[in-house]
Amino acid sequence: MDKTNASLLQRRAAAVARGVSQIHPIVVEHAQNCTVVDVEGREYLDFAGGIAVLNTGHLHPRVVAAVQAQLGKLSHTCFQVLAYEPYIALCEQLNARVPGEFEKKTLLVSTGSEAVENAVKIARAATGRAGVIAFTGGYHGRTMMTLSLTGKKVPYAAGMGLMPGGVYRAQYPCALHGVSSDDAIASIERIFKNDAEPRDIAAIVIEPVQGEGGFYVAPRDFMQRLRALCDQHGILLIADEVQTGAGRTGSFFAMEQMGVVADLTTFAKSIAGGFPLAGVCGRAEVMDVIAPGGLGGTYAGNPLACAAALAVLEVFEEERLLERSRALGEHLQRGLRDLQARHPVIVDVRGLGAMVAIELGEAGDIHCPAAALTGQLVARARDKGLILLSCGPYGNVLRILVPLTVSDAQLDQGLAILGECLAELA
Repeated sequence: MDKTNASLLQRRAAAVARGVSQIHPIVVEHAQNCTVVDVEGREYLDFAGGIAVLNTGHLHPRVVAAVQAQLGKLSHTCFQVLAYEPYIALCEQLNARVPGEFEKKTLLVSTGSEAVENAVKIARAATGRAGVIAFTGGYHGRTMMTLSLTGKKVPYAAGMGLMPGGVYRAQYPCALHGVSSDDAIASIERIFKNDAEPRDIAAIVIEPVQGEGGFYVAPRDFMQRLRALCDQHGILLIADEVQTGAGRTGSFFAMEQMGVVADLTTFAKSIAGGFPLAGVCGRAEVMDVIAPGGLGGTYAGNPLACAAALAVLEVFEEERLLERSRALGEHLQRGLRDLQARHPVIVDVRGLGAMVAIELGEAGDIHCPAAALTGQLVARARDKGLILLSCGPYGNVLRILVPLTVSDAQLDQGLAILGECLAELA
């Protein structure tokens, strides 16, 4: 029997846990750069990028070649048993790239959630404190500790009861929705007054640009004040760059544009071009607080993923993808503002580099999230051959995570499809 999306999704429903969601009813057969092809032979433009994992596109030739070469040598030893050079070489390169004029060391793991979990472990060990402050709208993962940090209960923690304690929620600054930098700093001060003394807080965890939370960009002045507050109280600043990292925002790490540096930086997603790799990079004296055996994992820093990541770094240099990210961001925002001029339902166009989104409000009202319309736009765009994602606390934000290797023609094609959908639905 020929494979179809419907037949395979029927098998999926019978075999895969219901909690594993799926945005688009498509089963992919193969992909290349910015396009994916389903099992029925239909081609789509991929403006989702595996949720920010494919900044270098699907199956970049350099990444494929590096993984094939590594596979001919070894696929696994467990780095804690027998070391291998790609892990060491990658840590050296990341130590040089992560912002901060201080000695750094790096830990490699497999997923973004693992990276954030380990950053919190390191911060607690380094400070002797247990509390953590996170922000409204933040997304940090789906493991138990990261669910405490993630500022969205449904669907991520629905029905699971209370998450681990010791996590306190501050306001993320967002002028669009009436939260100033002053308001956000005041919300931290309220935590200090009402919930936990500064001497009980090990770390403050923040996304420089919120991902799942809606692509809101943290203001530079707020980040500078946050850094000063952390320094005042001996609190470690953790930058969650899982989604913003690997060039998405026009610098390799978004914190390069914030005017301050974090003590610990987490990374994942696009760092290895589609292979599972994540990690924590930070001040050497902080990273080294935990004794041997306290960090790691069986698959952490897998040789194939490390080889892929080293190739990704080469591609960024050779193809000047940071410049491309900035140019794509300008191109996208220009095109989306043109659409905004024709469709008042678009209440905001924003982003940093190629991390760009539009927010939709009923009848152009910022206070009335157009979640239903956003879902309809995602579905209609798919029907026309464009894969998009929504996000935001109310599901009314369309985010664009197109590979940085997309052609201008493909980018304009995607914008044209979105324009058609808005004309039909908005």
